[in-house]
Amino acid sequence: MLIGVPQETATGETRVALTPETAKKLAALGHTVRVQSGAGIAASVTDAAYTAAGAEIVDAAGAFGC
Repeated sequence: MLIGVPQETATGETRVALTPETAKKLAALGHTVRVQSGAGIAASVTDAAYTAAGAEIVDAAGAFGC
């Protein structure tokens, strides 16, 4: 299954839909996790943290295309 996580667009929103810990669990189950670059910045989560968890960093189209 492809799972896409886009960056939040609401003004003032600091949450992200998926943590690196959850991304790691989903990847371990065989799912492909694609996170839009910068999606976790407002929540203090870097792209590197998602990559280390097994997620792919993609652009907006890649996240919404899942």
